[in-house]
Amino acid sequence: MDQHDGPTVDFGRTARDYAQHRPGFPPVFFAHLQRLGLGVPGQRVLDIGTGTGTLARGFAERGAVVVGLDPSEQMLAEAAALARAGALSVQWLRATAEATGLPDGAFDVVSAGQCWHWFDRARAAAECRRVLRAGGRALIAHFSYLPDPGTVGEATEQLVLQHNPTWSMAGSDGRHPQWAEDLRQAGFGDVATFEFDVPVTFTQEGWRGRFRACNGVLTLPPQQLAAFDGELQALLAARFPEPIVSRHRVFGVVGLSP
Repeated sequence: MDQHDGPTVDFGRTARDYAQHRPGFPPVFFAHLQRLGLGVPGQRVLDIGTGTGTLARGFAERGAVVVGLDPSEQMLAEAAALARAGALSVQWLRATAEATGLPDGAFDVVSAGQCWHWFDRARAAAECRRVLRAGGRALIAHFSYLPDPGTVGEATEQLVLQHNPTWSMAGSDGRHPQWAEDLRQAGFGDVATFEFDVPVTFTQEGWRGRFRACNGVLTLPPQQLAAFDGELQALLAARFPEPIVSRHRVFGVVGLSP
């Protein structure tokens, strides 16, 4: 059964904005994972839907042996450039989460950050289990701003909906408990979730770039996208002086491969 949460979106169209302006997972997230024994030195990690490689690079920086996988050539190019800039060794592979083409049992950890909702989730979970060794673990992670009342997140979502009324991802609290059930249905055990909130600081240009890389915006026709960006610039100038501080939520699901 197809378990996509939304339509397919080509993030390659906005790879540069994504690389420059979407905040990656914060250091406190990786510290939490290391306490769980995930992404520790020497582990073989596959990061599916790697995008610009925020998880892949974070694991490589901490000594793991990492493969970052994504279907978008543009996103992989940005990921590779960021890895080179950080003198990090990551193998980049163009493939899908549902059909990686990698060997059975080849990895200690399979991670998916900011992407699980774009997959055929049942097939992706089955593929995670296939490429994990017995006793390996799957990690699904998400890091998103919270549209609290009166905040820049709420105001910006209202503007997105004016331009794209069919956008379905507004108003999220950053929690996705159904993803835990995805792992259970694929046969994973000891499935558990974790969450915590952190503040993230943006410039006005950074916030605009972050939303040019939002799925509800990047799918707009170019002229309408430019109009949205101009209106967001005016909104920020009128209501949200720098620095812009936005509460973000880390949410994660971890499951054990039998």
